[in-house]
Amino acid sequence: MSKNEQSASKRRMEALSAFRHRLRSFLRFSEDAAREAGVTVQQYQVMLHTQGFPGREWASISEIAERLQAQPHGVVALVSRCEEAGLVRRQPSTVDRRLVEVHLLPKGRKVLSQLARQHALELSHLAEAVRLASEIGGEGEEG
Repeated sequence: MSKNEQSASKRRMEALSAFRHRLRSFLRFSEDAAREAGVTVQQYQVMLHTQGFPGREWASISEIAERLQAQPHGVVALVSRCEEAGLVRRQPSTVDRRLVEVHLLPKGRKVLSQLARQHALELSHLAEAVRLASEIGGEGEEG
């Protein structure tokens, strides 16, 4: 490996390290912000994902499970805890009886709105780390 290749490789590792640090800092921030708002980070994510699909105000259990990269049975238990906390409610779909829709309740909407505002600045820091890692990550590679 030439000196230039070693230097480019080192810069890539530095950028990836900085990105991983920024990502973990973002996740830590999110965990702390959720806890301060009186919910778990998983409850925050359930609320967020109910609002994550264009053209509707709900998500199915399987959609939430996919977004969380979790098993549907675990998401059912998580949604139950969110219901008990007054954050969401389940309702059967009017279109497909097999489908259960998870809807945000007013209390959940208030908590989610507060957390979304808090996450905006942190997201900008994370976006910058992604940009830098992407720029440096491609250095010296032929495409």
